[in-house]
Amino acid sequence: MKTIIKTVALAALTLAFVGTACAEDTVAGKWKGEFDSQIGLQKYTYDFKVAGTNLTGTAIGEREMGTNEVTLTEGTVSTNGIAFVELLKFDDNEIRIEYTGKVSGDEIKFHRKVGDVAEEDFVVKRIKAGDTKPAVKTEPKTTTTSPRAK
Repeated sequence: MKTIIKTVALAALTLAFVGTACAEDTVAGKWKGEFDSQIGLQKYTYDFKVAGTNLTGTAIGEREMGTNEVTLTEGTVSTNGIAFVELLKFDDNEIRIEYTGKVSGDEIKFHRKVGDVAEEDFVVKRIKAGDTKPAVKTEPKTTTTSPRAK
């Protein structure tokens, strides 16, 4: 009987470790996405770090009102997905934005709850090493050669 209990405990511990290792491999790194909201188009870049079941990192949000960078709090990673909180300073207020996400390969499907004001669903994609594509399409620079003014 003791052998069965030890075997089951060892198997459970092994599965928990494998689940955590897989989560670290699949979530850690940089991710980028955008979505429409009540305040317009928002573009986000997330940089996730994972240690065991703890998720930390930063979020850089770009919107018409400007760009902000915040440290993510209350982050967790499990085989069911990820969750974290973004505390956004807006004027003199702090707004709590709660995220829950499901990882699928190089995508995370997020549900984002902005206080009691709004909710959005959106997808972010992994930024792969060596990915040099610009986040925003830029127009090529044109040069003109006009005669010098005298």
